[in-house]
Amino acid sequence: MTCRKKPVSGKTVPYAVLGHPIGHTLSPIMHQAALDDLKMDARYLAFDVAPDRLPTVIEAMHAMGFNGVNLTVPLKEVAFRALTALDESAAQMRAVNTLVRTDDGWRGYNTDGEGFLAALHEAFAIQPAGRSVFVFGAGGAGRAVALTCAVNGARQVTITDLDATRTRELAVEIQRCAPDVAVDCVAVSDPALPAASRDAELIVQASPLGMNPDDSPALDGKAFHAGQSVYDLVYMFPETVTMRAAAKAGARTANGLGMLLHQGVLALRLWTGVEIPVGVMRAALENAVYGGG
Repeated sequence: MTCRKKPVSGKTVPYAVLGHPIGHTLSPIMHQAALDDLKMDARYLAFDVAPDRLPTVIEAMHAMGFNGVNLTVPLKEVAFRALTALDESAAQMRAVNTLVRTDDGWRGYNTDGEGFLAALHEAFAIQPAGRSVFVFGAGGAGRAVALTCAVNGARQVTITDLDATRTRELAVEIQRCAPDVAVDCVAVSDPALPAASRDAELIVQASPLGMNPDDSPALDGKAFHAGQSVYDLVYMFPETVTMRAAAKAGARTANGLGMLLHQGVLALRLWTGVEIPVGVMRAALENAVYGGG
């Protein structure tokens, strides 16, 4: 049964997601479905905000009465640097994907790590503990995934990114947070990259590669083999180009829809403090990506 939206009025509470670009986002679809199901007089919007404008924009959004904000690529690390009030989750990840309104301004949270763990278990019935993990991408989401795997008992974490400095900085942070975890860095251009991927039990594609259907896969078929679990954070396609390459080699694959869902559930719970209709959010996302029945 479809819930009828209340007409927008002066009492309507605004929420939003910010990114650059933002046209790919499915966050408004799942969050609006939940807000409608909860019969809240609220609207969830999406805005394209360039990184250098983010501090000014979020300050204005607080003044305008926005009750919560999500952040996606490439704004998570920018938000971390712009905020002084940070939850432990954001401080550890050095990235912010959720802004929670307080009387004094925004408080930054990161729900990516916990959302990833829930999605990983849902997709493959596994957790990082005791496993070797390969993470392609060391930006906001990749950083959260790599650190989450490390602090949750991964045996080894290998990282690659086009930005070698960012890769090294993340490796240092993992060693600080989880000194017992073996950490390795490999350059994207290194001929050893496919072998490093093949050696891992869990591979996470955490770069923007694949958001455009014409993109080449982050890793080609030589990087995979049967028995591996490959999780691609790109979520707008049922099967991404990297998933296709991995599946052809016999690996198990999943797109990032589950992580989008679970990090969003956590964010909405932080904003509202109520029980979240997870099934409603999941149905809205699956309908958008896989189509209605």
